[in-house]
Amino acid sequence: MVSPPRLLPATASNLTSLRAQFLPGFTADHLSTRESFRFLVLLGAKGKRFAKKRYAEKAQMKKTLKMHDESTSRQKVEDVQEGALPPYLLDRDQTQRAKVLSNTIKQKRMEKAGKWEVPLPKVRPVAEEEMFKVLRTGKRKTKQWKRMVTKATFVGPGFTRKPPKYERFIRPTGLRFTKAHVTHPELKCTFNLDIISVKKNPNGQMYSTLGVLTRGTIIEVNVSELGLVTPAGKVVWGKYAQVTNNPENDGCINAVLLV
Repeated sequence: MVSPPRLLPATASNLTSLRAQFLPGFTADHLSTRESFRFLVLLGAKGKRFAKKRYAEKAQMKKTLKMHDESTSRQKVEDVQEGALPPYLLDRDQTQRAKVLSNTIKQKRMEKAGKWEVPLPKVRPVAEEEMFKVLRTGKRKTKQWKRMVTKATFVGPGFTRKPPKYERFIRPTGLRFTKAHVTHPELKCTFNLDIISVKKNPNGQMYSTLGVLTRGTIIEVNVSELGLVTPAGKVVWGKYAQVTNNPENDGCINAVLLV
């Protein structure tokens, strides 16, 4: 009498082997191999969905494997005393130079932070609708991607406009300024100085890049004619100043030098 074939327990991991027992002519990995060939020809949205699903499965598999490795590996735990040195530092002499250097750097940072105290620490934010005017373009005036700056601006001497077709931000010539009335807080004198650049506009980086001059803007001015020198004896070429008025209303730029 022929004994019946031995069957594996019906668990999730043995389903493929069970199917192979009941279907002669199929190997144990027949289903997985057939699936892999089917996945090779997945294109378009189906392929993207499958790739996303497999990516998540592989990530979860790696996490599980790593978790098992950590649970089986042995790790030596030692009680490290406070202030202990690694072996490669045991032969060195203890010095306080690092602490002194750290304190010096901190002090310089504090001096630099206090050096640039501005006359107007807080200013009113300017809304985008107030800063820009929407320009309608096209044959039917349906395109609205161009903006005209309604505030005073600074444009460098080497500036060249883009062709009108590609110019997104338009800075009117009548609102461009190249000079500013800068007051020295210690000398109590006002000088008409050339503007070198716009350092920072408090309303955002985009306005700084466009050179928009609003109240509170930090600008760089040419102070070479004032005769300022550094402690090393070098002539100071440019210094920062803060705009204190609304140039678009007054028709001029008033600023205070940051010393």
